[in-house]
Amino acid sequence: MKARFLAGLMGIVAMPLAAETPAPLPSTGFVDPSAETLTLQEEGNRRLTLPVMIDGSGPYAFLIDTGSQATAITHEIRSSLALAPAGTALLVGMASRREVDLASVARIDFGANSFTNFSAPVLAREHVGADGIIGLDALQDLRVLLDFRQQTITVEDTSTKNTSSGFEIIVRAHQKLGQLLITDALVEGVRTTVIIDTGAQASLGNNALRDRIKSKRASEITTTDVNGVDLVGQVAVVRSLVIEGLALTDVPLAFADTPAFAALGLEDKPVLSLGMQHLALFDRVAIDFGRQRVLFDVPRDVARAIRDAKRGNVINPRF
Repeated sequence: MKARFLAGLMGIVAMPLAAETPAPLPSTGFVDPSAETLTLQEEGNRRLTLPVMIDGSGPYAFLIDTGSQATAITHEIRSSLALAPAGTALLVGMASRREVDLASVARIDFGANSFTNFSAPVLAREHVGADGIIGLDALQDLRVLLDFRQQTITVEDTSTKNTSSGFEIIVRAHQKLGQLLITDALVEGVRTTVIIDTGAQASLGNNALRDRIKSKRASEITTTDVNGVDLVGQVAVVRSLVIEGLALTDVPLAFADTPAFAALGLEDKPVLSLGMQHLALFDRVAIDFGRQRVLFDVPRDVARAIRDAKRGNVINPRF
């Protein structure tokens, strides 16, 4: 059986190709990074977009992609706004590495947050599924809160606030190349690094993980990355995925080796990119880059089981 999904976006890396390539413009940081809640729009591919203004024009529908290192735009935006070229870069997608154009962007606004003076990779809209991507370069020191109950997203500066209230699971993460990595998750008892990838529809593990859990091939899946290149993987159902004592059971996962995992130095270690397919099982998910942690809010019956587990009454609440 073969299934096709629009690309998971994890691993966009814009790197200058050669000395003569103009370097990206330096970022001047954020303007007015106060909290604002925005209503999400759900795309047909089950990913979520929010309105973004570019140099005062828009709004445009952008994905917030916690798996992408770079904020990116489409060819249509570059043309309509006549953005100046900024050289070229090597873009690492899920299935490929490709040279892409860069465009100079003076400012983007999403809610009350702004990111200024940067060079954005220019991508094809049909491969992105939106007008652009808000990547990790624009999200550092902020928290992204996905509320699947209310279908909203909040992007805020949490440096002076206690923002863990209401979350049953709080996981410390390790930062690498701007991404937050959960390093103590278990997949069928195998310690696995987990990447929270809000830009991907499906979750994807590498072949090192598949080999460690001795997963058998069940079916074939094809995804198309941001460069328009297909990645063919194998899909199997794993018995458990455990994060901080909470176990997801009978989890369908795709498995394949990708340049994106290699770019993080994880090609030979068990790693899992957790996409919207499984993030949406939670009531809320917060990715707090400023405090380097990921927070999960679960349905009430699961929350009750977690509290019982902490008191020693139940082991590994599951859903």
